Amino acid sequence: MNTPDLTPDFTTEDLHSLLATVERFAREAIAPHVPVWEETGQFDRSLYTQAAQLGLLGLGYPENLGGTPVPWRARNAMSQTLARYGGSGGVMASLFSLNIGLPPVMAHGSAELQAEVVPPVLRGERIAALAITEPGGGSDVASLRTTARADGTDYVIDGEKVFITSGLRADWITLAVRTDLTSKGASGISMIVVPGDTPGISRTRLHKMGWHSSDTAQLRFEGVRVPQRYRLGEEGAGFKMIMGNFNGERLAMSAMALGFAQACFDEALSWSRERHTFGAALIDRQVIRHRLMDMQMRISSTQAWVDAVTQQADAGQNGGEWVAQVCLLKNHATQTMQFCADAAVQLLGAMGYMRGTVSERVYREVKVMMIGGGAEEIMKELAAKQLGV
Repeated sequence: MNTPDLTPDFTTEDLHSLLATVERFAREAIAPHVPVWEETGQFDRSLYTQAAQLGLLGLGYPENLGGTPVPWRARNAMSQTLARYGGSGGVMASLFSLNIGLPPVMAHGSAELQAEVVPPVLRGERIAALAITEPGGGSDVASLRTTARADGTDYVIDGEKVFITSGLRADWITLAVRTDLTSKGASGISMIVVPGDTPGISRTRLHKMGWHSSDTAQLRFEGVRVPQRYRLGEEGAGFKMIMGNFNGERLAMSAMALGFAQACFDEALSWSRERHTFGAALIDRQVIRHRLMDMQMRISSTQAWVDAVTQQADAGQNGGEWVAQVCLLKNHATQTMQFCADAAVQLLGAMGYMRGTVSERVYREVKVMMIGGGAEEIMKELAAKQLGV
């Protein structure tokens, strides 16, 4: 792939070196262990430190906090490569939950709070999570009910969150709360970073169709007392923070979906070359070759769109039209993932229905990709509003 220089300090050669490291990490430290992790419901916590030692957790974060500043192009290429060669959305969701939990801290937290929270997470010593969704709330963030009542220099938090990635093991929880207890809309929402060991937090494991190796939890907060210095930005400014955070999450999910589509294509192509029926390899049959090209056509269009939107992000574009593109890209990328997973399972036949194949796992995982970060219907409506339709 021809890639132009990304920044004066991050060249094409740097990108190729990074992706070689990422592919090796995915093939050696992730892919061989995924079947066991799927059965146990979590991966070894040591994977965080392994990823941190390679610098993967710190990509996109400032050097003074232990990170490595890189453009979106590098971060998305890493996500795509990990998805393609690691083959597990569950692993990626939890291993990189910091990338939805920490950006609000970086954008709105005080320097003292950033220094306390961020470096241990980038070193793989602590786990960060984001807690927005509530039972019955879904994408309707403005209706959240978890409250944070001011009491002296503290907040006292009560409420519930659900579908929280890394919820069981998170050491830092970036939490959406309602600080204006008299309001019912977006204006009364704030963001607070909550230490995971604070008394009053209880966690319940949730069981899912896919992402088995990612711990997903329902969280309950009962009289949880947190110093007000853990609030991000001004009181009542949380809704805008959440909406901005979603854009980065959706762009990253698009790159992941593309990688998973490629993983399904890779497995289907390999199987078609090796599997023989009626005296010939599957790949020798026109109908099989055409189905593979249907997959490749969607992968290529998604790659071009991911590259274009990523280039705009690196150029500083973040206006309404770009937000609309991110929303539509997420839909397109996850639909590509869905098509390729379905096609690969069909090509593998009975083997595609067996646990242990990448395509079977991706087939189960695609729905959470189409729902998480904003369901397809929400993405279409948001894009339409941004485009004035």
